[in-house]
Amino acid sequence: MRLLGTIDPNRPLLVVAVREEAAHLDGDLPVLLTGIGKVNATAALATVLARGERPSEIINLGTAGALRPGWEGIHEVAKVIQHDLDTPVLQALTGRTYGAPVTLNSADGPTLATGDLFVSDPDARARLAEQADLVDMEGYALATVAHREGVPLRLIKHVSDEAGAGADRTWRDSVDGCAEILAEWVREQKLCV
Repeated sequence: MRLLGTIDPNRPLLVVAVREEAAHLDGDLPVLLTGIGKVNATAALATVLARGERPSEIINLGTAGALRPGWEGIHEVAKVIQHDLDTPVLQALTGRTYGAPVTLNSADGPTLATGDLFVSDPDARARLAEQADLVDMEGYALATVAHREGVPLRLIKHVSDEAGAGADRTWRDSVDGCAEILAEWVREQKLCV
């Protein structure tokens, strides 16, 4: 975890998993580097918010794998699910729901599946495509923390690969280009005051 800059209640906090995804951000806004995965994302964001100062909103910028052919470009997520928690089994065991979907403000955006699995297996991709459009490793965790803390959140994802065979190579080759596009999106939003 690394916080670059100072959190200000009048400005958003940009949250990214790794420095490669933040490579082209210009430093005008604070950036939280969480590390990869749900645990790192949860711990980093919860720690920063517990320190006191709250941002006007949290904007998660990152890469995502496409679960269906033809998905590319940048997307604002409408709903995020956790794909590696067996919610039905836990509900049967405890009578309570854990890992329910989180709906965000972007009514017409895609559904994002989050889990601690880098999806590069075609069978895993096909299973996930039955319930989501994109896949990442931090979105659900960040949405859960932001929701519990009452801080607005936006998940902005750029498709880096097709979440199948060779996705690891494709991500390495495309992450810098994705980071450029995400940084341009931030500039176009005029988020700095």
